[in-house]
Amino acid sequence: ELHEGGRVQADEGDVPADCLFEDRGGRKSAADFSVTAADRAAPPPARKRKPSSKKPGAKAASGARRKPAARGSSGGRRRTSGRGFVRGFVYWSFIACIWGGVALAGIIAWYGAQLPSASAWAVPDRPPNVKIVAVDGTLVTNRGATGGAAVGLHEMSPYIPKAVIAIEDRRYFSHFGVDPIGLARAMARNVMAGGLVQGGSTLTQQLAKNLFLTPERTVGRKVQEVLLALWLEHEYSKEQILELYLNRVYFGSGSYGVEAAARRYFGKSARDVSLPEAALLAGLLKAPSRLSPNRNPERAESRAQVVLSVMREQGLVSDTEMTAALASPAARANRYWSGAHHYVADAVMEELPQLIGEVRQDVIVDTTVDLYLQTAGETAIRAAIAEHGAERVVSQGALVAIDPAGAVRAMVGGVDYAASQFDRASQAKRQPGSAFKPFVYLAALEAGALPSSVRNDTPVRFGNWAPENYRGKYHGPVTLETALSRSLNSVAAQLIMESGAGTVVRTAQKMGIASPLKANASLSLGTSEVTLYELTSAYVPFASGGYRADPHLIRRVTTMEGEVLYERKDSRSRVLAPDLAGMMNQMMSQTVRAGTARAARFDHPAAGKTGTT
Repeated sequence: ELHEGGRVQADEGDVPADCLFEDRGGRKSAADFSVTAADRAAPPPARKRKPSSKKPGAKAASGARRKPAARGSSGGRRRTSGRGFVRGFVYWSFIACIWGGVALAGIIAWYGAQLPSASAWAVPDRPPNVKIVAVDGTLVTNRGATGGAAVGLHEMSPYIPKAVIAIEDRRYFSHFGVDPIGLARAMARNVMAGGLVQGGSTLTQQLAKNLFLTPERTVGRKVQEVLLALWLEHEYSKEQILELYLNRVYFGSGSYGVEAAARRYFGKSARDVSLPEAALLAGLLKAPSRLSPNRNPERAESRAQVVLSVMREQGLVSDTEMTAALASPAARANRYWSGAHHYVADAVMEELPQLIGEVRQDVIVDTTVDLYLQTAGETAIRAAIAEHGAERVVSQGALVAIDPAGAVRAMVGGVDYAASQFDRASQAKRQPGSAFKPFVYLAALEAGALPSSVRNDTPVRFGNWAPENYRGKYHGPVTLETALSRSLNSVAAQLIMESGAGTVVRTAQKMGIASPLKANASLSLGTSEVTLYELTSAYVPFASGGYRADPHLIRRVTTMEGEVLYERKDSRSRVLAPDLAGMMNQMMSQTVRAGTARAARFDHPAAGKTGTT
């Protein structure tokens, strides 16, 4: 009989011996096994119920007793259905997670494979900075792709890292390179705003992007950014990553790194940045170009106030500090590119590769420039243009000052570097006019003439050329000293004809003129074009007692560790006899005392020559 539980109950005697579940010496045949109803693949067909012999009343009573069981069976089916739904949801969610993980791993593997091997990953060297300093060690300016030297985290103002972390990555010191909380918050805000209003990148991710990747916004670039951020966090400490970031991030107006930005906007080092200045710098990171104080000072200040508020919320500054910062906002320096010292920097950067080759590391260039004289020269040029520019239809000016050793002490290439970077001191060729006459007179002295030698100042003609004095005024017999001090054209023309135009050319070149000169009679009046830089350098032998020294701006070049890469050696050579130098100085001194340069007279020994074209 088949009873509940699916067991077969029978007396042993009722079953053939070969159907019992017994070990037959370790051998079993197919006849040794039997199958129950539960083991079947499908339930057995339902048997037809035989007509009952019980009374109708008993049948009703039996049915009444089975109704509650039927109701309980329906509730059980509902509970079973609910549990099945939950189990199905959990199951398929688990499956979805597995496949999602597989897909994510595939995406990471795909875009990660496009990166170089992790063993070859390395932080690229920062573009070298050229620190240009004056003769007394004062900073002139920084040049290079970054515009400023790297500054250690312990060296810069402590307000700078605090402000940047507060506004850009408040959980910087607690996340592992990626901030899931910050990313979720940024996504929520973007969804609520219906657009991209906030990014979820950490400082580490931003550094990874700046160091290794392009600025394009794609899924692949984002995946690579995350991988590189995780690598950075594994290889470097938080302090090292923050220092790398602050020295390389773009702050607008062509400045990369906090040092360049502090110099650009405040005229000071990042070491000396105040709290309001640090807040302004940190605020620029959101949109460096749009929020630049040079372009939009109101927006920059408004953003700085937001940074200060966030710093206060996070307890990075006190109420007193914040009140003081709001009361005295950051004061911007004068326009960074307006100073004439940038003409000096341009000349240095042009010459530097010739001295040390390609610049591959941060270097310090010691120049010969005296910043006091440089500023005085710039002021003089601007004052002269402001006073006389309109009436004389002149809009530019230039100045070069070189000492007897050939060191350039000041060089001004124009009124405003920001308006024009063309260097009129060293690049513009102009007719020197009568400022060229000292070389004509020197050739005459070398041929035997003396300052006291007399020539007749009268109208002259040489072929088709008939030079005239200024305003057509002539003085008759005059000494060479008088003729030079009064800049008489007729006497200069006579002297070049006596010495020969070729001799005058060789004399000028010996003194330091490098530009090609036309060997003709009109050269005596300065008709061949030269630069102010070379003309001034050609006057050096007059001031040095006859020694020529090549003009130079660079004294020494060293690495940041002090290794000397270049140092100038004294290369002066005698080109003029001492007595001839003395005679020339005597004549040009008279020019300053009573001649055409008397407006430049002052209580100090001075000699010179004017030139007008």
